[in-house]
Amino acid sequence: MNLQNPKKFKMLLDQAHETALNVLRPISRKYDKAEHAYPKELNMLSALLDGMNDGGEGLNAGAAVGKRGATDAGNKNGVNMSTALGIIEMCYGDTGLLLSMPRQGLGNSAIAAVANDEQLERFKGTWAAMAITEPGCGSDSAAIRTTAIKDGDDYILNGEKIFVTSGERADSVVVWATLDKKLGRAAIKSFVVPKGTPGMTVERLEHKLGIKASDTAAISFIDCRVPAANLLGNAEIDVAKGFAGVMETFDNTRPLVAAMAVGCAKASLERIKEIFKDQLDDYATPYLQTSNIAAQIYRMEAEWEASRLLMLKAAWMADNKKPNSREASIAKAKAGRIGNEITLKCVELAASVGYNEEELLEKWARDSKILDIFEGTQQIQQLIIARRELGKSSSELK
Repeated sequence: MNLQNPKKFKMLLDQAHETALNVLRPISRKYDKAEHAYPKELNMLSALLDGMNDGGEGLNAGAAVGKRGATDAGNKNGVNMSTALGIIEMCYGDTGLLLSMPRQGLGNSAIAAVANDEQLERFKGTWAAMAITEPGCGSDSAAIRTTAIKDGDDYILNGEKIFVTSGERADSVVVWATLDKKLGRAAIKSFVVPKGTPGMTVERLEHKLGIKASDTAAISFIDCRVPAANLLGNAEIDVAKGFAGVMETFDNTRPLVAAMAVGCAKASLERIKEIFKDQLDDYATPYLQTSNIAAQIYRMEAEWEASRLLMLKAAWMADNKKPNSREASIAKAKAGRIGNEITLKCVELAASVGYNEEELLEKWARDSKILDIFEGTQQIQQLIIARRELGKSSSELK
């Protein structure tokens, strides 16, 4: 691995950084206070991102598309890497606003990872949310109870989903449902359900600690009829492969959540270094001889850098078609935990300056907590890592 940012992404990252500073930061507090209000300023920005994505590797939530049909030998830095690096810069501006960006939903990553070629073309340009979590199953995605029953050329969906990011605003929702509860996780498939489909109802929007600019919905499905062609990928139930096909989505999105945490923590670190710049000496003084404040900041920087490098490795492996389930979980677990620890510590060190709303430090601390929870909690990531390290299956290590 080359630990420097690839030169070909410099223009993209410079643009993302300027966008964070000049577009997202100025409206950050506005939409934190106006929860559930759609940030209309993002329409122009999303159109710009669309153009960048059409021109090659850009900031694209469907990062998994970079794995399709790639024949390049050797080291490849593709759309997974460019997306992760771009997300760091955008979350340096505002995490909630990034999550509100049209056509950058988690469902887009699911489409990119699982859809066949015809579906990739048909759903190109859609803004897709992802509906996985249910009232009776949180981190255990295999415990899904939403059903999809075949009826002619359609499937009929029944169930309830909660914590659906962009569930109200998105053009469509990728819904995880089981074709046969008796067959367990192997029967779970994902379906693209367009907004306005009869039987699909947004029941409520959640009031949250952070990322308030992003709408988080609870959605019910009552006899919701979806075309069979909207089942992503293969409709056949492969008991041998089990849940692996659907879970491939997470191997590509968990590094992106790690990148969000790295970006949010970067903002807090830079601000706290600016506040205490008189006590920092460009690392000239040995660590054990610095002030307590400087030592804590240097320690946070070291943890932040470790998180960033782990995230880069997971994204790089995805671009180079290397199995990265273990590395994706390591990156997400480390960055999610450290990102939250850094933002909270920066609030603490800044005291009254960090705790009031004149600064964004308190907002970054609130926003960062979700990055340690969604896409699999800290505990679930550690469980996945343990299984990979010990060579255990999910039934052997619970």
